[in-house]
This record gives sequence, structure tokens and C-alpha cells, in this order.
Amino acid sequence: MSNTENQFTATFWGVRGSIASPGSATVRYGGNTPCVEMRVGRDRLIFDGGTGIRVLGQAMLAQMPIEAHMFFTHSHWDHIQGFPFFVPAFVPGNRFHIYGAIAPNGSTMEQRLNDQMLHPNFPVPLQIMGADLKFNDIAVGQSVQINDVVVENALLNHPGQAVGYRVNWRGHAAAYVTDTEHFSDRLDENVLFLARQADLLIYDATYTDEEYYAEHSSKVGWGHSTWQEAVKIAEAANVKTLVIFHHDPLHSDDFLDHVGEQVAAAFPNSFMAREGMVIRIAPPPSVEELGAIEAGAEVGASV
Repeated sequence: MSNTENQFTATFWGVRGSIASPGSATVRYGGNTPCVEMRVGRDRLIFDGGTGIRVLGQAMLAQMPIEAHMFFTHSHWDHIQGFPFFVPAFVPGNRFHIYGAIAPNGSTMEQRLNDQMLHPNFPVPLQIMGADLKFNDIAVGQSVQINDVVVENALLNHPGQAVGYRVNWRGHAAAYVTDTEHFSDRLDENVLFLARQADLLIYDATYTDEEYYAEHSSKVGWGHSTWQEAVKIAEAANVKTLVIFHHDPLHSDDFLDHVGEQVAAAFPNSFMAREGMVIRIAPPPSVEELGAIEAGAEVGASV
């Protein structure tokens, strides 16, 4: 068995929330919306299809044919808007297993991805994609078994509904928890379930407490959390490594640097998510970079 097949890694292709925010103020952390790739033994898992998935797709072109499992938390624009530009999905011979919970209005993930690509909104329909796309509706709380990988999910506190995921493999676990809003009077039991004893927790910390509770611009009810709440969850769930994710589009690199210093002081084994960052979960944890993020540049390497 190759060394790669004994590894569990998470690669960050898009780390920004709400809307893509390219520009000189977001060069170091990146401006693409959510997409995280996990390589788990022999299997490849992709979480969300924000604009970051386009960059992932470019890296995949040198690795085809590709088979991967794609898990969507929900279908707000920032989590699906990169899917129509995911080039490997247009290439015959590739296969993608796509998972998502049915929305409160009864629509499946296939229907929602299809709808965003209908005329007059987009020139190319979903049916033009030449890869083998296998859509799977999952129920909230349903586990998915992929060889020796088990993916659990739980409902999150977000307008329109979202689910978070936990990836379990050979005694290791990584939790992907976005988009979610904390409760004022208690820790969210569903988030604690996903994060329990995890090697890695990726958590939606769009705001700071100061922004969230600001008297004249409160973010309460918007469906997102803060880095202070992320620390509370990480401590309560006995998480090994915490990653602050889903950065507000208004937060510049300098602002995120400052937040990162505060997070590290409160929870030393923590990182601010940035495009190109690779966290090796097993064997032993480490953090690497795919390459420097430059304005207008692609991430050029692959894992």
C-alpha cells in the first residue's frame, strides 16, 4: 500500500463566505467561496462547490480519470456557484457521487444544481456535463459508507437549512461545520456531535463577537457564528486542531491576521483557513502550503 493511501488530508480551495471577494486586500487568505477537498486513504471527498471548486478542477486535469464523492451542506449561492465551472464534470470517464439533503421545499440537490444552470441564467445545462454524475439524496442523520470511510451528518442552525459533516477513518475524524449559527444559551448539540474528539474541526466563524452583537448592526439570525464560539466548541468537544473558516467578504488579510492572533491565544492549535493550505490529519498532523496565493493566480500544485 502506498504512503498516500495511509494519509488523511484536508486541502482548502475556497475559504470565503457569502460572495467571492477577489482583490488586493484578500490576496493572502484568498477570495474564493467554500470548497474543501479531503483525501482519505484511497478515496477523494469534496465538500461544497463554491468558486474554489473551479480551482480544484484545474488541478485535477492532470490527474484524470477522477472518481470523487461530493457533499453539499446546502445550496446557497456561495456553496454551489462554482459547480458549473468545474471542468472535470464535463469530461467523460470521470465519475462523481454527489450527496445532499432534500431542502425544506422538497427539492433535491440535483434539482437545485440543475436549476442554477437553466436558461436564461446560464448558457450550458447540467445535462451537457459528460462525466458520470450519480446523485444521492441523504436524510439528516444518515451515515454514508465509502469503503472504510464513514461520513456522518447533522442539522445545523442556518436559514433554509444546512447540514454539517464528519468524516471518520481508521480512528481519525475531521468535522466540516459550515454554515451554522450558535445559540445564545447553550452549545449546539449537533455541532458537538460532529466535533466530538475530532482531529480537525473546520468551523464557520464569519464574525467576531463584537460584530455579531453590535448594537446597530447585529448579525443575530443571519446563520453564522464567531471565532469565540468556535473556541468554546473546540474545547468542549476536545478537538485537537481548529480551523477558522467562511471568512466574511469584508474581512481583509490584515483583519484576519489580527483574528488569527486572538484565536491562537485562546486555542493554541488553531489556524485561519487560507487557500492552498493543506492539513495532514494522519499520519501525524502537519500544515503545508500548495503554493503562494497571488492576485489572479491559480493554485498550481496538487495533493
